[in-house]
Amino acid sequence: MSPDNYEDLPADEDFAERLEGLDDELISQRASALRLGLDDYELDEDDFDVLAGVTDDPNAIRYLPALPVVAIVGRPNVGKSALVNRILGRREAVVEDTPGVTRDRVTYKAEWNERKFSLVDTGGWEPDARGIDASVAAQAEVAIELSDVVMFVVDSNVGPTSTDEHVVKLLRKINKPVFLVANKVDDVRQEPNAASLWSLGLGEPWPVSALHGRGVADLLDAIMGKLPEVSAVAKQEVGGPRRVALLGRPNVGKSSLLNKAAGEERVVVNDLAGTTRDPVDEQITLAGKVWRFVDTAGIRRRVHLSQGADFYASLRTSAALEKAEVAVVLIDVTQPISEQDVRIIDLVLESGRALVLAFNKWDQLDDDRRRYLEREIEQDLAHVAWAPRVNISARTGRHLEKLVPALELALESWDTRIPTGKFNAFLTELVAEHPHPLRGGKQPRILFGTQAISRPPTFVLFTTGFLDPGYRRFITRRLREVYGFEGSPIQVNMRVREKRDRTKK
Repeated sequence: MSPDNYEDLPADEDFAERLEGLDDELISQRASALRLGLDDYELDEDDFDVLAGVTDDPNAIRYLPALPVVAIVGRPNVGKSALVNRILGRREAVVEDTPGVTRDRVTYKAEWNERKFSLVDTGGWEPDARGIDASVAAQAEVAIELSDVVMFVVDSNVGPTSTDEHVVKLLRKINKPVFLVANKVDDVRQEPNAASLWSLGLGEPWPVSALHGRGVADLLDAIMGKLPEVSAVAKQEVGGPRRVALLGRPNVGKSSLLNKAAGEERVVVNDLAGTTRDPVDEQITLAGKVWRFVDTAGIRRRVHLSQGADFYASLRTSAALEKAEVAVVLIDVTQPISEQDVRIIDLVLESGRALVLAFNKWDQLDDDRRRYLEREIEQDLAHVAWAPRVNISARTGRHLEKLVPALELALESWDTRIPTGKFNAFLTELVAEHPHPLRGGKQPRILFGTQAISRPPTFVLFTTGFLDPGYRRFITRRLREVYGFEGSPIQVNMRVREKRDRTKK
């Protein structure tokens, strides 16, 4: 069978019943035998870390701590994006000589000497020469707010400017490590240029060349010495009210929803998008339960900096998701579902947070628009068909109470852990029913599987060969059919392993 055909297979209503009918002791014995079978294969330290977490306790919630955050700030054209690409080891950030290049993504996952961290690039755009000081300062404010360590990049060939000094005033006030990076020191002859940056009062400049990589390794070594193991900004917290991020494009009704949920006017509501700063970590009682709505702003965006709206929206979204457990994405039903709506949803998926879709302004929907909306949902939101949908009116408070069961369902799915024995029984039944197609005369086998972490549910499959994307999607779909996972993304990762050569000592 072609892997593409797996997408069209109907749901197997008997599949869950067959799993339920299996004897628990037999399931456990099979999983133990499969685990022992892995000893015949070449495994690395990461594999053993995953296998150490194997458990049959469905309540054993395990999740990765929040990665520490390094932010890069500086005025346009000093080489921030080139430095991002150098650190990542790949061309991700857009590099152009023209200020004003807007990017959707501003947060990247990076690694140095086996230390993983998030890299925030604040240098995506500049609206006009007149707004340069205010804009760069606003970017620095965001970086300070969201980071554990700040890299302040200056062009060593130009020397300190008034804009640089403007940002330095902000950086001096914070109690976080700041690294002054003197970029464009391409060879020894240019090193004296970096010395002039001592005058900024941020300590010793680090001479680097983002273009050629010169000095970047030493800089990263020093940063790792100051970077905490777990982010102090977005610590994972256990217990207390569950943390909710309200997301959506400007003027979609986030402030109205918060005011209605709080039962008072906590946020100024204005038709001019981007004029208010959303509150920070508000405790809200909704349907008799306390929730914590995390900061969905991070900065007060200047209205005249309209070109940067998408850039700042991405920053705010990333900031909220770092702190949240579940995201409520508001969609204005009176407007067509936009590319920006889909981008925000995709950021939630990338962050691994639970997801609820709230279709706002439902009271303003007429029959014609309703027909178009259903078609748009089917076309543009098919990849999140598993997310609970709630139809609300934030302004009037209509159906607001329906948010709570949707949030609880999404979080319960996000916390779910499938015991290792049951997961391997699931895989055995699934493969027996629909084996992976042959590839080059060989058939990849799944040797063993386990749920490595919860929040979000992340499964690791040890295999003898690469599984087709269509087959992995088929596994994910069957997981949803059997275990629900409504409102939570599911990640299925592969580890292709070769049989150990017993002749080698």
